[in-house]
Order: sequence, then structure tokens, then C-alpha cells
Amino acid sequence: MSTITTRTGRPSAEPHAGGANFEDFYSLVQFNARYAAVLDGGDWDAWPEFFVEQCRYTVVPRENHERNLPLAVMDFESKGMLKDRVYGIKETLFFDPYYQRHVIGLPFITYLDDAVIEAETNYAVLRTKTEQMSDVYNTGRYLDRIVRTPHGLRFESRICVYDSEMIPNSLIYPI
Repeated sequence: MSTITTRTGRPSAEPHAGGANFEDFYSLVQFNARYAAVLDGGDWDAWPEFFVEQCRYTVVPRENHERNLPLAVMDFESKGMLKDRVYGIKETLFFDPYYQRHVIGLPFITYLDDAVIEAETNYAVLRTKTEQMSDVYNTGRYLDRIVRTPHGLRFESRICVYDSEMIPNSLIYPI
């Protein structure tokens, strides 16, 4: 198992999740379910609201992540950058539209305290283009650092480590 690196670039604290209770676990499952529903429904304006202002969203191949290589397909460092991506999806990018369907596994909580939850969660994203069969678009795992805020859980960091070195065409929508 790899160590989650926080947005400050330091490894997270020594993993311990012995204090995780059902409420913590269920909140995290619900958070991921809402995230998937927003992306699957194409509600792009709602996507950045899952993150705090100073956040990190990265989509990186497994090989680069394991070797600590910086090259990522997407690497955003603030909610403002996420909103710019949404604008691009809605207004400026030209691509064949497709539907996504996220299948998100149960989270493995690796660290937990009163302010932060760190978790690793497997995912698969299926893609359906008009008049075509669905295909497996992207699979991997999320490495998340989630903070508790007055507005509920929010990502401080979501690193999407995808398994394949190849992705079809280009990556338009968030994973």
C-alpha cells in the first residue's frame, strides 16, 4: 500500500483508523455516492463544491504515482482551477459527448482524527457514447484527504491513480 501524500507534499501521519465508527464510515460512503451522482448526472457546476478552496485534484497513471514522477493528465491546485475546467467542459472544449457511470468501492480509511479523514477507494468509470456499446473507460483508486467543514465533508486532496498507462482519446470529464 502506498502512502498518501498531502497537498503540502509531506507524507500523511502514520496510518491509524482504529477510531473509525459507523457514522464516519457511512458519511464517507455517502460523500462518494453524491460525488458519483453529480459526475454521472453531468452537474459540472456542483463538482468543485466537493472541494475546499485550496485543494488538489490530480489524475495520474499508476506508474508515475509509484515512481513519484510529476507528470499527470490533470493536476489542479485550487477550486478556481476546477471551476475553469467546468467552464471548459461546458463552453470551449470540442469532443464527442458521452455518459459516465461511476462504480465506487467501499473506502478503506487509513487515517482519521477530528478534522481529517484519509482513505483509499477503488473506482471504475464506464463510458457510453451515443449509438455505441458501453466500455470500461478508467479504473484505479482514489487517494483522498478529506476535511470536516461546517458545510460537511470536503476534499482537500483527491488523487485519482488510474491503473492503465493508456487512456482512450482524451480525458474530458473528471474521474
